Amino acid sequence: MDDSQQANSPTRSTAARPSRARTFFVPRSLAEAFATNERINQFLLDALDKKVWRAAPALEGGRNIAQITAHMHNVRHMWLAVTAPGMAVPDKLDRAKCTRKQAQSALKKSAKCMVEVIRQAAESSDGHVKDFKPDVVGFLAYAIAHEAHHRGQICMLARELGHPLPKEVQYGMWEWSKRWKDCGFE
Repeated sequence: MDDSQQANSPTRSTAARPSRARTFFVPRSLAEAFATNERINQFLLDALDKKVWRAAPALEGGRNIAQITAHMHNVRHMWLAVTAPGMAVPDKLDRAKCTRKQAQSALKKSAKCMVEVIRQAAESSDGHVKDFKPDVVGFLAYAIAHEAHHRGQICMLARELGHPLPKEVQYGMWEWSKRWKDCGFE
C-alpha cells in the first residue's frame, strides 16, 4: 500500500470512531467510581480463605483482616455521620466480633450511602462535602486511597498467613472496567 492509499485507509487511527453509548456526566462518573471501589472490596473479601479472617498477624499489635475490614466500614460511618446527618447510615461494626458476612453487608450498605453523598455533592454548584476540603473530587480520592491501602494490607496478611489470593484475584482487583461492569454499569 503506498502513502496515498494508506492515508485513505479506514484502519488508520484518524478514521471516525463510533460515538460513546452514553454522555459523559461527572456526578454519575464519580458515584460509579466509588461503587466500583466497593465492588473491588467485595471481590477481594469473597476470595479470602475463611481461615485468615481472624488469624493473628505476624506483627504483634497489628490488626487482623476482620479488624481492618471493620475499620474501613467504620471510617465510612464516621464520614457519613458528619456529611449526611439525616441519612440512614448503617451501624458501626464491632471489630472484635464481626463476621465476614456482617462486614461485607455493612460495607455494601455504607457504600450506597457514600455513593449518594458523592453524587449529591457532585451535582451541587460548589462540589462541597461538609467538613471536607477541598471538594467532592478530593473526598472521593481520599476515600478510595484509604480503602486501597487497606486492601493492600489484607492481601499482604493473607499471603503472610499462608493463604495468598489466587493470581486472578490479585490481578482482578486492578481490572477496573470489569469490576465497573460487575456493578451493572454500561
